[in-house]
Amino acid sequence: MGKTIVVLLIGLALASVHLVEAQQQKRIPLVGVLVAGSPSSMATRINAFQQKLRELGYTEGRNIVVEYHYASGSYDRLTALVTDLVRSKADVIVTWAIPVTQVVKDATRTIPVVMAGGGNPVETGLVASLARPGGNITGLASIQNELSGKRLELLKESFPKISRVAMVLNPEGQVPTRGYEEVEGFAKSLKISIEFFQVRKPNEINKAFAAIAKSRVDAFLLESDPVFNINRANVIVLATKNRLPAMYPERRWVEDGGIMAYGTDLIEVARRAAIFVDKILKGTKPADLPVERPTKFELTINLKAAKQIGLTIPPNVLARADKVIK
Repeated sequence: MGKTIVVLLIGLALASVHLVEAQQQKRIPLVGVLVAGSPSSMATRINAFQQKLRELGYTEGRNIVVEYHYASGSYDRLTALVTDLVRSKADVIVTWAIPVTQVVKDATRTIPVVMAGGGNPVETGLVASLARPGGNITGLASIQNELSGKRLELLKESFPKISRVAMVLNPEGQVPTRGYEEVEGFAKSLKISIEFFQVRKPNEINKAFAAIAKSRVDAFLLESDPVFNINRANVIVLATKNRLPAMYPERRWVEDGGIMAYGTDLIEVARRAAIFVDKILKGTKPADLPVERPTKFELTINLKAAKQIGLTIPPNVLARADKVIK
């Protein structure tokens, strides 16, 4: 009888050990999502990211925890947000925008980082190469601001008489240093003179448009940046008020009342980011996951917005559009 009790006690002790080990193994992974924009400006992309995670078998609170941190266009807040994620010992950090990824890289060289788009990571020194990123960073390069030449070309094709274009950008954002020279090169080949207007903070947007009105340009080109994204409605109103043919960096601008947009399919980028997260949580190292460049681009046109300021989009351009809003 005594031996039986001893055996039972040993069995219970071993079972307890196995239970503790199992509980430790079942720790729910934490994914931190760090966004330079605001919740409303990023809603469609975040929804696409979440949907893809569900398709991959993840359920919030059961086998994954995702925390969302928004800088709402204030780059000054990024360091504090990143520090919180590092302290939380996140298993993966997902970043939107190159400046965000740079802050994360400065904060940690061990936590895996997935870029959900945002410029050329090789030029900015985030990865060694696209094929072999090395280190703890991988993901997708959206190359939004590398499409300026194509956007200028579409503007010229749509409105052949334009000769002076205002380009609005945030010099602290995703545009590489040599971006100015590249854009000017494209403009010269199209016989367009381009004037740059810098906006670092939301309260500078109105001032920029006041300067644009005085410059007497014939069209307007906007680069992608969280400062503009979270103030999308105001930018569209100002462009319309100035009756300028406008080219925006992505579809949602046109859906909200802008005239034209050409850019990366950012919904697809968000879905692909979820696939990277899945691979890393299953054990693949970021250094072994090549950085992807986008393969899907889209041209969106809003005929109603064009008509509002007396513009007509040529049939040959309309025929190439992926989406036309009437």
